Amino acid sequence: MANLREDEYWADKNGVKLYLFRKRLNDSTPRPVFFLVHGSSFSGPGGFDLQVPGKADYSLMDKFAEYGFDVWTLDHEGYGRSDRTESNSPILEAIHDLSVGMEVVEAETGETAAAFYGSSSGALRAEVFAEAEPSRVNKLILDAFVYTGDGAPTLIERTKKLDQWTSSHIRGVDRAFFHSIFNRDKPGTSEEAVPNALADFELALGNTVPTGTYKDMCTILPLCDPTKIECPVQIIRGEHDGIATEEDLLNYYNELKVKDKQFIIIPGQAHVSYLGVNRARFWHVVQAFLKMPQRVDTDTH
Repeated sequence: MANLREDEYWADKNGVKLYLFRKRLNDSTPRPVFFLVHGSSFSGPGGFDLQVPGKADYSLMDKFAEYGFDVWTLDHEGYGRSDRTESNSPILEAIHDLSVGMEVVEAETGETAAAFYGSSSGALRAEVFAEAEPSRVNKLILDAFVYTGDGAPTLIERTKKLDQWTSSHIRGVDRAFFHSIFNRDKPGTSEEAVPNALADFELALGNTVPTGTYKDMCTILPLCDPTKIECPVQIIRGEHDGIATEEDLLNYYNELKVKDKQFIIIPGQAHVSYLGVNRARFWHVVQAFLKMPQRVDTDTH
């Protein structure tokens, strides 16, 4: 493994402390910023920097730091090491979270914009941030994304428990829950050690997460307007992911006004692409998108 440096920071959102974590090659070379946005059920470092005992190459942050990126993630309000408040941390609140997070990024790196990756409700968070602050997002990767939610098996089941998501600002999580994330779509698309390692990390920080993203995904989709996105977009879908139908994602893709866009299905993957057994294929398509050469336009005059 390359010699990597890691650092911790805190952002202040009107008195709410948000935790940021960063990894990069241990040298002084400025590098492009890659900002990872987590989803509904675990923190940024928990998912994106997961260390699985006895297994190699599970940290997405390590992998892309080795590829030459300055990799950041943030714990949204109510998750991980960030302040746990009475907020249910709804999807649109991520605009404020990511805005103050990018203030820290800019102060530390001088960069005013980053490539953003979001997984599941993290993809929704990244997308609405790109709409609200387009100057801060130069590329957008939407993984395990959902647009309207129509016909999505996972959301159909989740809606049956809507009273739980609306009756409290938090929901409990335990080891069995972390296993369910990886087994609900297609057992065998991840290794058994992964949910155990994730549960070990997250439960050491707390056994609750906010309900806002679950509530929003069951009640107020669509939250995103593809016509407002100005940067290149990559949409990634695992073959077996139940969070959205292919038709729903293709509708979003077709409504994008930008022509620099990709739609990728990765066979053998389910909901959490970056922790699946076929994660190397996920790394490949993401790295290729991030490192694609700039478009060249010839002078026609």
